[in-house]
Amino acid sequence: MRNPPASRRLLAAGVVALGLAAAGCGSPSAPAADGAPTPTPAQDRGPITLASSKDTTGTVQAQLDRWNTDHPAEKVTLVELPESADQQRQLFIQNAQTKSDAYTVLNMDVVWTAEFAANRWIDELPADKVPTGKMIPAVVETGTYFNKLYAVPYNTNGGLLFYRKDLLDAAHVQPPTTWAEMKDACAKVKALPQGKDLSCYAGQFDKYEGLTVNFAEAVDSAGGSIVDAEGKPTVDTDEARKGLAFLADSFKDGTIAKSAISFKEEEGRRDFQAGKLIFHRQWPYQWDLANKSDGSSKVAGKFGVAPLPGLTGPGKSSLGGLNLAVSAFAKHKATALDFISFFASEDNARKNLEASSAAPPYADLYTDSELVKKYPYLPVLRDSINTAAPRPRVVAYGDFTAVIQENAYAAISGTKPVDQALTDMQAGLLKVVSK
Repeated sequence: MRNPPASRRLLAAGVVALGLAAAGCGSPSAPAADGAPTPTPAQDRGPITLASSKDTTGTVQAQLDRWNTDHPAEKVTLVELPESADQQRQLFIQNAQTKSDAYTVLNMDVVWTAEFAANRWIDELPADKVPTGKMIPAVVETGTYFNKLYAVPYNTNGGLLFYRKDLLDAAHVQPPTTWAEMKDACAKVKALPQGKDLSCYAGQFDKYEGLTVNFAEAVDSAGGSIVDAEGKPTVDTDEARKGLAFLADSFKDGTIAKSAISFKEEEGRRDFQAGKLIFHRQWPYQWDLANKSDGSSKVAGKFGVAPLPGLTGPGKSSLGGLNLAVSAFAKHKATALDFISFFASEDNARKNLEASSAAPPYADLYTDSELVKKYPYLPVLRDSINTAAPRPRVVAYGDFTAVIQENAYAAISGTKPVDQALTDMQAGLLKVVSK
């Protein structure tokens, strides 16, 4: 998933999407096919590229400009990839399979570490050269493979429930903590003259990685999981049934906007900013954009942020984010390491938060009184990240997520009953992890 679309998103190649529980699903038995250690980056310097998703926040180039001003002989050029995490992953893989040096630093979804490290597409990083000491340990773990560091967190992420505070206040209801409370709140808001034409809820339900994320969060928020502690798929349980049934039934009864069947992050953001949604499951990057006072948002100053709702209480997000890795086929890797130290530094994380409301990987920034005053959602986001389900390590993640997407989409679109979708999903996932 994405972190922001730039972010983070949020997911395609080595791991189950947001919300997956266990940390070791289907891990291979060795860091690489031949068991040899990954070489450390060569000590050469010069211009490099940063391959990243499309910068929908408009903030990345300013960060690169700061580096480029101080390093005129080692400038970084931004290579913008599509917003879709699935398309980003495919381009990264094509680059690696052709052993191209077009991409130097890869800004990767956290779920791709296992696949890229196992295939030797990225280098192992020297831990003493990159700034991970003050980062949230669970966030750093997303960049490791067999206890070795392959990627450094640029930002992290947790799912949040954005809601129209002005409308909930007018209807005299509190932000919901359960799915039932959310449906009740929507009914009361829609009974108001100003709420009658609004849709209740949207998330990311197009057939892409965001659907895996939203499905996984629904299952986890119903008390289930996608895999168990041993990495065996567990979507044939009552809890998983309740999670997927909530999504499918909500499309049927209109709780989830019909249009959301084709929503990625940006489509939902635009609808929320246009004042068409009461509730929206989204990453924190939406905070800054929805609060713009330039006329681009009709809900600036009118919304709040709460934890995701669940079946019987607050729900559970998955740990999202973007990590920085060095392509095994790149030139000027010494410059790449120094750039990562700059780009992933605490100072830059603070600037990134202030510029785009992106979630920083540094624990101290969530309790900084100045930042909390400016970004009151930070305590909620911190709790979302701290309680997020860690993602399993699946080297064949592309196949894994495809099975989830295919069957979850069939259920929410009404072309396959929930029970059948989960039966087929369980069989498909077992086949993937047994390879």
